[in-house]
Amino acid sequence: MKYRLAYTHRAIKDIDTLDTSVKQRIGKTLQRYEQNPLAHAEPLKQSELGSYRFRIGDYRVVFDLEGPEIIVLRVGHRRDIYKR
Repeated sequence: MKYRLAYTHRAIKDIDTLDTSVKQRIGKTLQRYEQNPLAHAEPLKQSELGSYRFRIGDYRVVFDLEGPEIIVLRVGHRRDIYKR
């Protein structure tokens, strides 16, 4: 089952602050993960941020699954993403 990516306004703001090379890397990786997101995801222990996360180098993508959609909630560097 192929999932579709959907971004929250906050995730779009997070992505806009990143360098172009990081944006491209995250974008390509998320497109690969659309086929089977749970194979690459880790569940989060603190569910107030979201349900799952992807690790893409030093960056984390926090997301929820809702039906056939991957709802991207936040994107950020690993040192900052869990503090917000």
